[in-house]
Amino acid sequence: MNLTRKILASHLAKPSDMVPGSEIYLKVDHTLTHDINAVMTYLAFEAIGLDRTQVETSVSYLDHNLLYLDFKTPDDHIYLQTAAQKYGVYVSRPGNGICHALHVARFGKPGKLSMGGDSHTPHGGAIGMLCIGVGGMDVATAMTGVPMRLKMPEVVNVKLSGKLRAGCNAKDVILEMLRRVSNKGGLGKVYEYTGDGAALLEVPERATIANMGAEMGATTSIFPSDEAVRKFLKAQGRENDYIPLAPDPDSDYDSVIEIDLSSLEPLCACPHQPDNVKPLREVEKRNVQQVFIGSCTNASYSDIAKAALVMKGRKVADNVSCTCAVSTKSIYTQLLRDGYIEMMLDAGVRFLELACGPCCAIGQTPPTNGVAVRTTNRNFKGRSGNPNAEVYLVSPESAAATAITGTFASARDILGEDVKILDTVHEPEEFPISDSLIIPPLSPEDAARVEVVKGPNIAYLPVPDAPEENLSAKISLKAGDNVSTDDITPASAEFSSMRSNIPLMSKYCFHRYDPDFAERARSLGKSIIVGGENYGQGSSREHAAINPMFLGVKCLIAKSIARIHKGNLVNHGIVPMLFENPDDYSRLEQEDTLEIENFPAQIQAKRVKVKDVDKGFEFFARPDMSETEIEVSLDGGQLRHIKKQLAELGINTKK
Repeated sequence: MNLTRKILASHLAKPSDMVPGSEIYLKVDHTLTHDINAVMTYLAFEAIGLDRTQVETSVSYLDHNLLYLDFKTPDDHIYLQTAAQKYGVYVSRPGNGICHALHVARFGKPGKLSMGGDSHTPHGGAIGMLCIGVGGMDVATAMTGVPMRLKMPEVVNVKLSGKLRAGCNAKDVILEMLRRVSNKGGLGKVYEYTGDGAALLEVPERATIANMGAEMGATTSIFPSDEAVRKFLKAQGRENDYIPLAPDPDSDYDSVIEIDLSSLEPLCACPHQPDNVKPLREVEKRNVQQVFIGSCTNASYSDIAKAALVMKGRKVADNVSCTCAVSTKSIYTQLLRDGYIEMMLDAGVRFLELACGPCCAIGQTPPTNGVAVRTTNRNFKGRSGNPNAEVYLVSPESAAATAITGTFASARDILGEDVKILDTVHEPEEFPISDSLIIPPLSPEDAARVEVVKGPNIAYLPVPDAPEENLSAKISLKAGDNVSTDDITPASAEFSSMRSNIPLMSKYCFHRYDPDFAERARSLGKSIIVGGENYGQGSSREHAAINPMFLGVKCLIAKSIARIHKGNLVNHGIVPMLFENPDDYSRLEQEDTLEIENFPAQIQAKRVKVKDVDKGFEFFARPDMSETEIEVSLDGGQLRHIKKQLAELGINTKK
């Protein structure tokens, strides 16, 4: 078997032939959450009624919104810390670093299965874990110990040969993948990286590739657990957690992609999609106002050290604002000891908190009509906090060179033949380890005495109703292709602080995409959304499902729907359906009245007849759901469904 199938087979909760496209049920080892999505997760777990997480390791990371603009975010952090103490969950406090890098470094183990409430959870594939991004309700469900459902993916073997040239970065590998595969070409697939080229990549380089595989729509990505993983875990003081894991010789794969690393050159994702990839040398030499080096994707020791060497003895261009955020406290400490932080400070770089920050528009928003260059993973329109900005994605080496020149440049443009010095940078053999900012779980006895503290902004978790027998509703929004969850639920420090309060947050649903949507949907009472291709791409934020549900949206009919968002829709009571004939999309208009008779029965039959009352025609849509997801939908969402499941298993939960 290939490595993916080995790990899935070892976690099966029910026997399965694991045929691609079939539904499988898995026992989860780890869960993780982060602060701007997690309140809904722990409110859901509280509503389920169990006393304690039932998985091996659950961790709550406070790492996204560390800008305390008002009382909302500090209240959220107090709630999350007390909820974690109540339910047996680790807490990584603000200042410790970014969840994905920390989880691999401090908790990750080869062969484990993790589900995280963030789309970049696949970062953990760098050490031979199978890590899948899901919505918060799915994390709450996993914490109950109930087997998690997953559509069995196809497994694609990405065979890497050769060696990256100096000035090229693992970011260029995943950008090359995006150039080939597109932002939706990975739907229903796992990318398993093998070959001599993969063996030469250090764990943080592998993490960059696995992390950003989310931008292809992939279920996850994974590398073998080999000598590089052993060295990484040894540097973290956890060599005992290492086990070798690899695909069997001559393993079967559903398809194969081959990349010669030595043939790659610095690449750039141009606005406004991560798959709009060009060679950096071909990008128009525009004036750049802002450069950000960091994020979960590219803020490792080697990433920052190489950027520092590009900047050494040079100055950031006068018209460029350059900032940097290192991924973890231990990496920051080592960079400080080795002099790399000083190099960047001398060049004029400003260091930010050890947090996600600018990646999801929490600080460092670009100026009006600004050009921003970032090492982050997404450049959707408005993702940076400014809808009229243009964001380009590059490697840390290229970002540093761009900051120096004031326009797009590579490390070789700055260093010339001296670019070879970048090949001397490697991950440390030992990191300064301090887990002082990790709070371990309390004993069950002590946890029972904890009072969970909810500030005034933390509102109730809305619970949807089951689909009504006969649905008659207007189209409240006709959306185009590639609508992202950023379009549906905008990011930023301000908006992120509202996510604990659905009645408040829902007022800003589609705020940048269609400012009138929230009021229109509210006035309609109930409605239907129509979407194009790849609806709901991007972040896992389940608020992009909860907010429309709260505003009365009953179903979505689209040409195609991104995996995580589709799961969130099911969990929160919005029925996801696909046009049987995609041409019917063009026949519909916003505010058309649609009617569906015998809706629950048609959902079960997996073919739904929809009538456009205003235009007098009928068309068919197919529920984009498995048998189990149909059960969830008919029960009125995942919360009602999981409580019913636990009752059937004889597991007592609180009212």
